[in-house]
Amino acid sequence: MHDFDLLVIGSGPGGQKAAIAAAKLERSVAIVERPDMLGGVCVNTGTIPSKTMREAVLYLTGLDQREMYGQSYRVKDEITIADLANRTRHVVTRENDVVRSQLTRNRVTVLTGTASFLGPHEIEVDDGGGRARKVTADSVVIATGTRPARPASVAFDEKTIIDSDGIQHLKKVPRTMVVAGAGVIGIEYASMFAALGCKVTVVEQRDRMLEFCDLEVVEALKFHLRDLAVTFRFGEIVDSVEAKGEGAIATLRSGKRIPADTVMYSAGRQGVTHALNLPAAGLEADGRGRIKVDEFYRTAVPNIYAVGDVIGFPALAATSMEQGRLAAHHALGEPVHTAHLLQPIGIYSIPEISFIGRTEDQLTKDCVPFEVGVSRYRELARGQIIGDSYGVLKLLVSPEDHSLLGVHVFGTQATELVHIGQAVMGCGGTVDYLVDAVFNYPTLAESYKVAALDATNKMRLVARFD
Repeated sequence: MHDFDLLVIGSGPGGQKAAIAAAKLERSVAIVERPDMLGGVCVNTGTIPSKTMREAVLYLTGLDQREMYGQSYRVKDEITIADLANRTRHVVTRENDVVRSQLTRNRVTVLTGTASFLGPHEIEVDDGGGRARKVTADSVVIATGTRPARPASVAFDEKTIIDSDGIQHLKKVPRTMVVAGAGVIGIEYASMFAALGCKVTVVEQRDRMLEFCDLEVVEALKFHLRDLAVTFRFGEIVDSVEAKGEGAIATLRSGKRIPADTVMYSAGRQGVTHALNLPAAGLEADGRGRIKVDEFYRTAVPNIYAVGDVIGFPALAATSMEQGRLAAHHALGEPVHTAHLLQPIGIYSIPEISFIGRTEDQLTKDCVPFEVGVSRYRELARGQIIGDSYGVLKLLVSPEDHSLLGVHVFGTQATELVHIGQAVMGCGGTVDYLVDAVFNYPTLAESYKVAALDATNKMRLVARFD
């Protein structure tokens, strides 16, 4: 007889939802988390702080209002790190309370400390104060998340040479910044600091950024970031960084040297599995600390599951939550249904990007016929009201059955708007539904009808020749 039916290691989005799902099934559940990290990296150093900072930047810079009130418009002339940190601290504290309340309300036992395996069913929890407790469980869910990957050749000093976690410890808004890596995190922070007036240089070894996104949308984002004085250097690698007094010099492999107040490395993420003693449970992680799982999020050891960032792409809070729920249900032998193939991707750059389904490049590569329907915010009354003249919504539609193959949104509230398309796709709807639907006016949601009509009109023209 084990102590718990399910033991979850990590209280981030995946771990939290796994624990609560099991508790709702009236099973005994425990969750292991380090002191002062309830909610995981998501709440304390990652998603919630960065998205809160983004909101603070948008508000204080008045960036969204400049089309109405002029390019010099700002809510606050001198924006400090303290201005950004105050809002972040408030939200993080509230979110910590929400997570704690949810776990308590669902009678989930919280074990404070660091977990390591003694066997497939046995875990040691070290409280960091010299005391260790052994607990057993029928099933275990690993949801330990990730931390920023740090190249061994870089001397991080937490002042001028930092990773994404170090953003929270900056003393002032830098005047110049080099961002090494044009992934999701790198682009999000590059756009935030550019909005604050910082001159940002993004260095990326690949030929383009955000390769999994629609090319047209990425090009639109690049245009807007360049308008904020962001410089892109693609096909380049940061070979070394040397701290120099109050700043640093980044040397690229091509020989170019870039001075900056701050250099931020965004070189991917590393799974937090080093302290788990995985071999004791019969498991191993790859070079990035990631754990391999099957379609049920089950590892090579049948009673041990892994969810969230620790299993790799897409490594998003939203997908991690669903993975946690599914893993808990499967581990406990409970039936569950999911539309897991329809997972939206949201990037909180300035402006936002969000999409679901396939891109034009993917459909072309797979030889799948499609038609494109486009709606531009500047043609919507709501777009004029909010001052967004650059936003765009694009529908990729099958000419054969009129189903939606992909929805791509760029601009204000993109991460909210995408869910309308997700609902239509998930319910097997077609573009015809969007043509016939009545949307509130004026709204950005109306862009779906405009794009649907655009795609339908194009398909009608082609049909004339059949």
